[in-house]
Amino acid sequence: MRAAPTRRHLIVGGRQLVKYIEMEMTKTLFQEGEVYAIETFGSTGKGVVHDDMECSHYMKNFGVGHVPIRLPRAKHLLNVIHENFGTLAFCRRWLDRLGESKYLMALKNLCDLGIVDPYPPLCDIKGSYTAQFEHTILLRPTCKEVVSRGDDY
Repeated sequence: MRAAPTRRHLIVGGRQLVKYIEMEMTKTLFQEGEVYAIETFGSTGKGVVHDDMECSHYMKNFGVGHVPIRLPRAKHLLNVIHENFGTLAFCRRWLDRLGESKYLMALKNLCDLGIVDPYPPLCDIKGSYTAQFEHTILLRPTCKEVVSRGDDY
């Protein structure tokens, strides 16, 4: 499980609470008025996930300053990412739908420079399934509101 405050156009915006059992409650307190993304992970395997397989999901690094980019194709791809996704997560399939092609070297270059962060699939043991579920919680003065819940969810 992971809990982290969120900010506009930024998935994780500050403190994180990782693995509830391991955290020290006296050092990290939830604050009224904060918005948290609560993520849980499940697996039919051993319950220990790790990065594996080919990466298809990415996110522009929110905190990176100006980084010189030598490859013209990488500069172009960064502009496409900035204009269409900002700092929100995206997958390669969406780049394909935007008409981008032959961008893998440029994307790798952006990752190597720390401008874009890769998010590879989480895997457990071979043959098992893993899943991630998330809700967004707003801490109000008298209650906790699940703001990501709708009529169909």
